[in-house]
Amino acid sequence: MSDENGHLEQGRQVTQVRGLAGAARLPHLVRMSAPSAPRTHTSGPFWRNALIAIVPVVLASIVGSAVTVPQIPGWYAGLAKPVFNPPNWMFGPVWTLLFAMMAYAVYRILRLPAVTPGKARALAVYHAQLALNLLWSCVFFGLNSPVGGILVILPLLALILTTIAQFRPLDRFSADLLWPYAAWVSFATLLNVSIWWLNK
Repeated sequence: MSDENGHLEQGRQVTQVRGLAGAARLPHLVRMSAPSAPRTHTSGPFWRNALIAIVPVVLASIVGSAVTVPQIPGWYAGLAKPVFNPPNWMFGPVWTLLFAMMAYAVYRILRLPAVTPGKARALAVYHAQLALNLLWSCVFFGLNSPVGGILVILPLLALILTTIAQFRPLDRFSADLLWPYAAWVSFATLLNVSIWWLNK
């Protein structure tokens, strides 16, 4: 009987050890089977981000065109221009493409979570450069002032480059979309300075 009791006791001990081992593995199994944490959602619905991205660009384009177009056949046509001045028909398609790329770039930034570090600052710089973009048309064409245009386009170019630098850590593709814009405004700066020089 003593041997039998010994075997029973030993069996109970083995069972307890196995039970403890299973309990030790239980948290690991729970962690393995638990659903993963949900990914951080983008900031706001698609339609709202699209509107915020598109509407300011469209307004800047419409107002800028309303100021610019009436001046082209009159005041602008009478200015002396450098030999590298593009034909008038080129400006419309170029700006349309650049504005579209600009809108898509900022849309990608707007989709980032609101808590993304640097997002608010990047958007503030972007909208500041867009305001200067419109202001340049109002000053150069609206006020017929090439020298005033220079005073606006230089900080505009600086803000475009700053926007690219702010966008790059957030979304590299968005930053790259703005390089053609920076290149065109660089060319426009040279053109603006040349027109001022030839007509001073």
